[in-house]
Order: sequence, then C-alpha cells, then structure tokens
Amino acid sequence: MRQSQLDLLRLHMNPGIGRATLFKLYRHFGCFSAAVKASSSAWQQAGIRADLHATLLSPSAPALRAMQGKIAAQDISIISYWDDTYPALLKTIYDPPAVLYIRGNLPDRDCFAIVGSRKATPAGLEVARELAGKLAAQGICIVSGMARGVDSAAHQGAVDVQGNTIAVLGCGVDHIYPRENTRLYHQIIDRGAVISEHPPGTGPVARHFPARNRMISGLARGVLIVEATAGSGSLITADFALDQGREIFATPGAIRHPNSQGPHQLLKDGAQLVTDSSDILQALWPELLTARKPIRASIPPAPAPRPPVNLNQESLTVYQLLGEIPLHHDEIARKCALTPMNLSAILLDLELRGEAKQLPGGHYIRGSLSAF
Repeated sequence: MRQSQLDLLRLHMNPGIGRATLFKLYRHFGCFSAAVKASSSAWQQAGIRADLHATLLSPSAPALRAMQGKIAAQDISIISYWDDTYPALLKTIYDPPAVLYIRGNLPDRDCFAIVGSRKATPAGLEVARELAGKLAAQGICIVSGMARGVDSAAHQGAVDVQGNTIAVLGCGVDHIYPRENTRLYHQIIDRGAVISEHPPGTGPVARHFPARNRMISGLARGVLIVEATAGSGSLITADFALDQGREIFATPGAIRHPNSQGPHQLLKDGAQLVTDSSDILQALWPELLTARKPIRASIPPAPAPRPPVNLNQESLTVYQLLGEIPLHHDEIARKCALTPMNLSAILLDLELRGEAKQLPGGHYIRGSLSAF
C-alpha cells in the first residue's frame, strides 16, 4: 500500500472524519500525507475540530494494521477523488465520495444504471436481465446495487453475455449482502467491480443505502427503473439522477400492479419509455444502432401451463409450490421438508423438463410463467 493510501486510510478510519472533512483537509493541506503530519492548531485553521486530530490513529495502531491486512488479503484498492483513476462522471455530481474502496477493476466504459424493486415479478426480473444483457453486449457497463430482485437480475444479465458490471454497495466491499448473492458477487468482481465509499468491515446499515443511490446514478449516463412501488428506494435513485442531469428511463407494467406505480409516475413526469434496449441506445448511444428493429412488447402473453408428466410425489409437491412469486431455495426446502441436496436434484430435474426456472439469487418460479 502506498504511503498516500495509508495516510488516507488513517484519516478515514477515524469515526468523526467523513466526506466533508476529507475534502476540507485536502483543500487546506494539498495532500493527505501533509494532513496527518500537521498539528492540531493547523487542523483548527482548516476549520476542523481539535478533538478529531487527537483521536487520529498512529501508524502502528493495531486497528490500522489489521485493516491493512484485510485490504491486502482481499485485494482491495483505495482511490480518492483526486486520483486520476477516479470515475470521471462521478466527479461531476454535487456530493461525490472522497474515497472509494474497490474489489475488481473499474471498467473504462460508459455506464448505464438499472435499478428496481427487491420484490420484482418474474416478468420484471426477466425484463431487467434481458435489457442489461443487450446493453452489456454493446460494450456498456451495467451499474446497480446488488440488492435482491431487479438489481441482481441486471448484474446477472451483464454477466450472462460476459459484459462489464459495477455493484455499488451500502456496506464495506468485504461484506456480501444479501448473502444469497455470494456467487453473483464474485462474478461481478470477475467482470468489473464492487465498490463502496465505506471502509471494509462496515456492515449493511439502513441509512447508508439512500446515499449509495447517488453513486449509482452518478456513475451512469442514464438510469432505468424497472418496477418500483410508490415509496420504493429506487425512486430515490431517479431523484438523484434528475438532480445530476442524467437521463431517466422507465419500463411500463400492468396498470394495477403496485410495482408499476413508480415507473408509471416517472413516465407521466417525462421519463423516457423503454420497451427494448434500442430505446436506450437511441437516446444515449445512437451510433451503436446499426438498424432500427421493430420493438416487441416487453411482456408478451404467457403460454398456458403444461401439466407435469411422470413426476414422483416429492417432485410434484415442489412443482405445485412454485408459481408466479419467486421463492428462494431455502424457503422451498423448508416448506417441502426436503434436504438442500434432495431439493437441488429435484429442481434441476424440473428445470430440464421446463417445469421450473431459476432466477438470480437462488430464486425459482414455475417454468411456464417465464415469458420475456
């Protein structure tokens, strides 16, 4: 770790030193190395309380050494707002993070954000996954928050086509949240990066998530909302996007479904309608459109369910439990009184028969209900 990074880490590990204080220190002293060497009175001249200087960790502090070890072991990078590698578009927002912790590598590509409901419908998950895949296949990096539902589907869509994706976390980059996204987390690192403005070791605290939404929109040229209730946190991302001058997009949905309320209100307020990836490309990257293709409906009518054939009693029980609402593997095992190993074998058999479909995050629905 470079000395400048170590000095930044010493400052950022102080509980009282946040984004605003780091900006003050850098503006006054010109670099963080000079700031940690400065006296208490010099800090006061910079407009910073003397007690914060008094609690600054020493270079040999056990907590600092432990953090260095964690960062080295997990290959975590640290960059500040003043580094050349800091994302250029993120620098332009009103309140950019002073420091970023990164696992993986930030792709040097244009970014587009896709966010939405944690309790998305199967159709919404498929829409997010397909749109993300089509954009990623065009060389566009997909940004989201790795939450359950639409966020996970968007990341998975990029991974499916070997595209780039960035997950912005509301916790430290050493925390996988939710835990069910462990496999996806490592896939994202392989195809891009997980990033956070919080030091490693920071848990998923509720108050961190609204602030991370400004980073999701800040990294991207545009933001797509796929399913969101009227009070959804995804709409906070849309608000940030509006303040940051980003383009806002929304997908339509069933008019009486609660998850359609957010996107429909955005469309009424002037968001751009999306039924196909070409709508996004036309608005932001028209040069990538070689020919305008007919737009198909985002959610065509689902085919009628096919009756299962030759299922034993355990498989039939699992099949009958599956439906339109995604169920997690653990929940299915509990409700059907099956061991995880037995359930995995049954689900694999049902998938091969077309009677079940796996969704991002270890969720399953009945196969005949997937229609996009």
